[in-house]
Amino acid sequence: MWGRWILAILVVVLIAVSFTYDFGYNVQEEVAVLETDMGTIVIDFLPEVAPKHVARFKELAEQGFYDGVLFHRVIPGFMIQTGDPLTKDPETPRARMGTGGSGQNIPAEFNKTPHVRGTVSAARSRHPDSADSQFFICVGDASWLNGKYTAWGKVVDGMEVADKIVAVERDKRDNPLEPVAIKSIKIMPRDKWKN
Repeated sequence: MWGRWILAILVVVLIAVSFTYDFGYNVQEEVAVLETDMGTIVIDFLPEVAPKHVARFKELAEQGFYDGVLFHRVIPGFMIQTGDPLTKDPETPRARMGTGGSGQNIPAEFNKTPHVRGTVSAARSRHPDSADSQFFICVGDASWLNGKYTAWGKVVDGMEVADKIVAVERDKRDNPLEPVAIKSIKIMPRDKWKN
């Protein structure tokens, strides 16, 4: 009798697993689709190593927080940085761009994810727990950041767009001379973003 119950439970578990997973990926996992002035960038999340950063980014994106923010720092061979709400206001002095945030710091979640081309990581000040809404996408290897900044995602499509952004003309603060904005960020299931 117990054998039938165990067999029935195993069948139910296997059916549930088959509906949840598709070739090793949880079909409920989500990606962020960034529509920029120069094209689309798609970011896959790393919630297993930075759950608080991923959750906060999704929350802000779903609120429309990032819609209209500029890439305020671009350094060829290194990274492109965005996420400062002050950049939405054309009256913001260029010297202040990069100093704003949502007002809610996120505790550091340093992890073993390497800062290589395509890594998405939280920008912060000198204090480890000062990350907020700003983030950067590595366009080259930046191993000196490993274990010192919270990597929370990776670009799975659109690195050619990041390459276009990093190549724009910039001032002595690495701020693009012509604005490059995030038009919108949509959070959607991984299996839907290519459709």
